[in-house]
Amino acid sequence: MIPREILKKIRQIELRTNRLVNETLGGQYHSVFKGQGMNFEEVREYQPGDEVRAIDWNVTARMNHPFVKKFVEERELTLMLIVDLSGSGLFGSGDQAKRELAAEIASVLAFSAIRNNDKVGLILFTDEIEKYMPPKKGRRHVLRVIREILFYEPKRKGTNLNTALQFLSRVTAHKAIAVVISDFLDESSPVSATALRSQRGPTSAGQSLMSQGCFVALRQANRRHDVVAVHIADKFELELPALGRLVLEDAETGKVVEVNTSVLRHRNAFKERQAKAQAELAKLFRSANIDAIQLLTGQAYGAALGKFFETREKRRARG
Repeated sequence: MIPREILKKIRQIELRTNRLVNETLGGQYHSVFKGQGMNFEEVREYQPGDEVRAIDWNVTARMNHPFVKKFVEERELTLMLIVDLSGSGLFGSGDQAKRELAAEIASVLAFSAIRNNDKVGLILFTDEIEKYMPPKKGRRHVLRVIREILFYEPKRKGTNLNTALQFLSRVTAHKAIAVVISDFLDESSPVSATALRSQRGPTSAGQSLMSQGCFVALRQANRRHDVVAVHIADKFELELPALGRLVLEDAETGKVVEVNTSVLRHRNAFKERQAKAQAELAKLFRSANIDAIQLLTGQAYGAALGKFFETREKRRARG
């Protein structure tokens, strides 16, 4: 029996994201993520404006009148959601944790997928594979996906994206849309602090990004699948607040660093370092030919997702 508060939370996410899917993003999803090929459907009479290359010359010769072949897109796709459940995902400087935002984005994509008759699968990972749900269709399946992202209790706190991508290659035989939803932080980074403590309570997070080795794995996965990176972040991971002397504790390793945020020089140095890290992350995604978007906790994401889809569609159309 699922507790009532959990059902309520899942229902709230369904209502919020379904509205977005039905109004805009469901159609954009269909345009952006194309099928695997074209299937022959029928032969019909030629009409002005039809491609000459589509003429079926055998039927035309028999009927003494031009006919063309009609093809339809082989639509059914598989959307694999690869979601990071490491300790850093529990952080949020406001009312929304990064893991909650990840669940909402996964919900938008999953409902868009089933609206287009696609299958949805789920891989939850830390520094090991925590849970795998094989691709299926239907609303009940998507609601279970949302529940697992929100409420699954991982056994470990670390991060290993390589493990998740290797698992994807083993369980997914055909090309899939592979959406990696992560903050792209790991314990190998020099300072991946994800909880600031002070007398004023939890306030913020520091940030450093995954090593380049992970992007080698992403590039390899993108050769076989259509990989999209959704970078979940918090505003205090990009810029520290002026809250005096704080203690940063890494949620994945327990490493502790003390920072005096009342000093403007310290805050500016942190902001500059994080901006440089973000630029390097974007560069690595581009080098791997991976479409990526960054979304922040506590901020509306509908317009950002819509713009991301539009940009991706235009670029794909240009080839």
